[in-house]
Amino acid sequence: MYILLMRAFWAACLFSITGTAIAERMIEDVMVVAHPLSGEGLSQAVDVLEGAELERKLSTNIGTTLSKQPGIHSASFGSAVGRPVIHGLGGPRVKIMEDRIDTLDVSVTSGDHAVSVEPFIAERIEVLKGAGILLYGSGAIGGVVDIHTGRIPHYLSDKPLSGGFETRHNLNSDGNTTSLKLNGSEGNVAWHVDGTRKDANNYDIPGFAESAELRALEPGEEHISGTLLGSAFTFESAAIGASYIKDWGFVGISVSDTDADYGLPGHAEGGATPTLELAQTRTDFELGLDKISDVIRSINLRLGVNDYEHQEIEPDGEVATRFSNKAWEARAEFIVETGEWTHALGLQHSQRDFSALGEEAFIQPVDTAESGIFWLGERSINTVNVEAGLRVGEVRHSPSAAVSKDFSNVSGSLGAVIPLDANWQLNAIVDYSSRAPVAEELYSDGPHLTTNTYEIGDVTLKNESAINVSATLQYQNDRWSAAVTAYQTEFSNFIYQQADGSELDDLPVFIYQQQDATFVGADVEVAVNLIEDADNIVQLKALYDFVDAELDVSGNQNLPRIPPARYGLGLETSWGRFSASLDYLRVKQQQDTADFEFATDAYNDLGAYAEFTQPLSATTSLTGFVRGKNLTNDEQRAHTSFIKSVAPAPGRAVDIGFRLVF
Repeated sequence: MYILLMRAFWAACLFSITGTAIAERMIEDVMVVAHPLSGEGLSQAVDVLEGAELERKLSTNIGTTLSKQPGIHSASFGSAVGRPVIHGLGGPRVKIMEDRIDTLDVSVTSGDHAVSVEPFIAERIEVLKGAGILLYGSGAIGGVVDIHTGRIPHYLSDKPLSGGFETRHNLNSDGNTTSLKLNGSEGNVAWHVDGTRKDANNYDIPGFAESAELRALEPGEEHISGTLLGSAFTFESAAIGASYIKDWGFVGISVSDTDADYGLPGHAEGGATPTLELAQTRTDFELGLDKISDVIRSINLRLGVNDYEHQEIEPDGEVATRFSNKAWEARAEFIVETGEWTHALGLQHSQRDFSALGEEAFIQPVDTAESGIFWLGERSINTVNVEAGLRVGEVRHSPSAAVSKDFSNVSGSLGAVIPLDANWQLNAIVDYSSRAPVAEELYSDGPHLTTNTYEIGDVTLKNESAINVSATLQYQNDRWSAAVTAYQTEFSNFIYQQADGSELDDLPVFIYQQQDATFVGADVEVAVNLIEDADNIVQLKALYDFVDAELDVSGNQNLPRIPPARYGLGLETSWGRFSASLDYLRVKQQQDTADFEFATDAYNDLGAYAEFTQPLSATTSLTGFVRGKNLTNDEQRAHTSFIKSVAPAPGRAVDIGFRLVF
């Protein structure tokens, strides 16, 4: 059924490409900082959260913040941890960045490891759906999430001091979040300071921690209900940055520090759970040069250096495992204009010295080096904007007690932005991507208690490659807007974990292996202004998304943790100083499960938001807000979660807070 729908969509796209003269266009191009050639629009599907929309959707982790965007889910691990899943792909296939440099943490190593960048200090979050592999390396075969912090200022501020302060309280977990951002300028120096502290107790759930399917396998045992043990957390982060800015460009540096202490749900022993203590210090450097010559438009140099460690602590206080990740990444990007073409040329190199030590370490220490050179180009042919790109890279894994492995990767893409008339536009792209296995896929061999698995890697794994075809059809007029994205990705040697039914150390064995696979899906987003005048706007929104993923094997073809289909409606209004929204999302059941994987039931997600803003001066305002989540108190289990059968999402929750902007 899904394949037939996809073929019908491609046929409609091809049929709609005509030579009709283009009137004044109504579709606005979205500038994307993470892509240097986005000025004329991008053929790749893009999602951007900023301003009021970002403020409404902010949550305790980056995955949950993005989880209601079309095509994006969260691989949650309680409230403290959540990595985005884009079009059914997550883990190492989704690259998460802080200001265009990898977060350099160990969040790809395991589902219980937090992303170290804090969403509450984000000025803007950009998502490139589909392969971002050309710009950002072989891991980004599924997509890129770039969190812009403003920690290294690029421009002098109009005011000597500006910023914002926000505090909110969560009634479900008795949690508090406080964040502060300050920006200023003095002469040719611009500076930035930010800090965030958030904490929560164990959150309330509407029923049992364990799913009905799991409880049925454990008759006679006592089951915890009402509260999810291990969901408490404390996070603290702070950063300071400054730039020297002149007509020729800028040079800047920032230093940030993150500390966290959070529980690991699903492992309660006598009312206590394991915890994870995290500490990270990161230093970033950036140099931007403008107007170098008539050919070289700009040069940007970026360097990020990270010192990360965490320890996983048993309920009795014993340290079970210590993780360390000393990493750095550098990139150089040149924007060049030759004739009708604009080019982005670049080099990128990263180094990761990773170790996991202790009786529960499931992987040996591994050093990883990755290098790449890339080219992207764009030009306009009549009304059509054409894009092309190529990347060549090398990855080397050097483990402490096994043979080193080297991988070469070549990736390329060809896309177009095609205005069909004043209201319609088609963005289409075809790309070939190649991804080297990560160290965990090659060298894992041991118990991984937080995910209740015994993981075994495979040193014979080859490069994973994919051919992706994606198209986005957009419509916009004075009242209506709509976007439909359809995609099909054919993987060769897709790497995944498969349970084999055996046990080691009383844990089910999961083995990394490879097979061909196909991902097919679509994202739909529609909005209409029901009322629009000088004082009042009322807008109705709708969304739908699905992804179908199958292995090319006999027997069970389902992959684990593939998100189910969803559909939703939303109503937003803005009336002077008051604004509000009401959102309903229906997440369908997921019974297309891999071997030894639990199914998840359908659930409703009803949310509401309201705020009132009071100006205090010409440049200062105070906003009070209230946000309700899961107002129907449904049992919600994200199928993308590693611990979905033992850790549901929070029950009914209300946030109350205020925001000062100056």
